[in-house]
Amino acid sequence: MSSADLSCGTVLGVDGGQPLSPALVEEIQAFCDRVEDTRDASAVVVRLSGTGPAPDWPGAVGVDLVGRWEKALRRLERAPGAKIAAVEGLCGGAALEVLLTCDYRIGSPGARVELPVRDGGVWAGMAVHRLVGQLGGAAARRMVLFGAVLSAERALDLGLLDELAPDPHEAAARMAAEAALLEPDELAIRRRLVHDAAVTGFEEALGMHLAACERTLSRLRGGVKGRAL
Repeated sequence: MSSADLSCGTVLGVDGGQPLSPALVEEIQAFCDRVEDTRDASAVVVRLSGTGPAPDWPGAVGVDLVGRWEKALRRLERAPGAKIAAVEGLCGGAALEVLLTCDYRIGSPGARVELPVRDGGVWAGMAVHRLVGQLGGAAARRMVLFGAVLSAERALDLGLLDELAPDPHEAAARMAAEAALLEPDELAIRRRLVHDAAVTGFEEALGMHLAACERTLSRLRGGVKGRAL
């Protein structure tokens, strides 16, 4: 994994062939620090790649490290601004778990998404929860119970990818430039509304949506810069 300067567009790179480690967790946390501290970083690109089957993810680790990893991913998922994923090669292990936290996902035509069955089943981390929330129970059930290696086209059909492009990095940079016009805090509110919709009743959700509407109306009345969502 590597991170680059925010000004160059790509701030994070994740190799799906690496096992879970303290260094990997710290890299995610450090990335979140930079995004949260740089308020003009309203859109960033995350590069996800792999050249071969992922290791026996997460590897020989303790549950304490797994818990730290899940907290880091949750922080990444909630980080301000848009996270645009560019996917090449085999996306499994760490790369897959990061993919599921991104807002928009662009894959190359040759990309693949892997949920391998190893040692009795698919890894039972929070990626399972995200898959169910994003794909629905039927599609996620088959993948979680029996594993899968999905082509880019199949991942697009299921909604794991949003777009295919010959050069996903160039396409992600263009998408990030467009998303940079959005207001990061407002984007974070919309993201939360989407995530909560599946588990929140209408009456409970109504207050949160009205609050978000009032924020937008107040911004428009005040002439605050930034594109309304």
